[in-house]
Amino acid sequence: MLKNFWICGMGTMLLFNALAACGSPPNGNGQAEHPVQQAKPADPNAKRESSFGDRLNLRQHREDTERFVMNRMYGPYGVYTNYADSGESDTAATGHEVLSESSSLLMRYDALTNRKDAFQAEWERAKQVFELPSGFSYRYSPKQDKKYSVNAAVDDLRIIRALYEAGDRFHSAEYDGWADDYGKRFYAFNVKDDKLYDFYDDAYKVTNDFVTLCYIDLVTLKRLPVPAKQQSALVQNMAAILQNGYLSDAFPFYETSYDYSTDTYRSEGINTVESALTILALSEAGLERPESIVYLKEHVKNGTLYGQYDRNGVPRNDIQSTAIYAITAMIGSVLADEELYEDSIRQMEKYRVTDKASPLYGGFGDPAAKQAFSFDNLMALLAYAH
Repeated sequence: MLKNFWICGMGTMLLFNALAACGSPPNGNGQAEHPVQQAKPADPNAKRESSFGDRLNLRQHREDTERFVMNRMYGPYGVYTNYADSGESDTAATGHEVLSESSSLLMRYDALTNRKDAFQAEWERAKQVFELPSGFSYRYSPKQDKKYSVNAAVDDLRIIRALYEAGDRFHSAEYDGWADDYGKRFYAFNVKDDKLYDFYDDAYKVTNDFVTLCYIDLVTLKRLPVPAKQQSALVQNMAAILQNGYLSDAFPFYETSYDYSTDTYRSEGINTVESALTILALSEAGLERPESIVYLKEHVKNGTLYGQYDRNGVPRNDIQSTAIYAITAMIGSVLADEELYEDSIRQMEKYRVTDKASPLYGGFGDPAAKQAFSFDNLMALLAYAH
């Protein structure tokens, strides 16, 4: 069964309700019984000679998807949340609302593919549409003319990361300066006592009391322009929370969130997109667990990665999605595992629209329902660019 499925992002405020129920912690006190490794130093300037996507002759597919996104899903305020329009009045973002998530993903894509003019245009639009005193709004509704007062740490960090990547790629001190400026702002509002928090509400001047594991971007946290002592404490704390969220060798996925007030993990269900993003973040820091990679490789090859599981690894549904396999492709790229990358792309492309008569041609979506979601298509672009 194919369905567009994603959880890890503020594109749905329903996430807050979903995280309210606590799952059983791994050993009763919120800590997994596995040794915590130190994050390996990352070289932010390191570049591969060529991406797997280019080496596997995927450039035409990437360009077709890019064309679909920019010609069919892009409006005056950025990438539409869904190709199909809506009244934009739901609790979760719908229709032609725009998300800072989408802008951050597109900025990363532009930097990775050396699209300097496109990057600059997207960055200017992101500032205009999403900027808040505390960072970036997670969501803007053109029909309601409403900029939401809440940011999302995962999306702000991705924008900051994209700026650093653009500085590296385009040899631009200006982008590095922007990254530093917003990095300082992010640290001031989304970090307290050397801990990362999911969101800051600019209207009520409050954060939440937990962190969602897939929000923790260790690579970007290491580049925040803060004193070394505070940065080290932040990175170590968040790396420990990530690693201790490991479920088991039998089901080597990760908990959903960590509650600071109770020092426990919470998971209503284990969402594959979230765990895959967590494994990607750990892989980028050199902290991936071999058991997780073996599990992913087996299920990617067999096309059996489903949208949600219980804590024992039993599927709760038969949903699969573009985004799931796009993320595992990126994991393969980061780990220089060409087999995982290629198998992931093969599974991802099952959901690609190949009918040239369809308005969704080149994209990832449901032609019958005329629906295509930003997260699926932008993650696919990033997978192609890796």
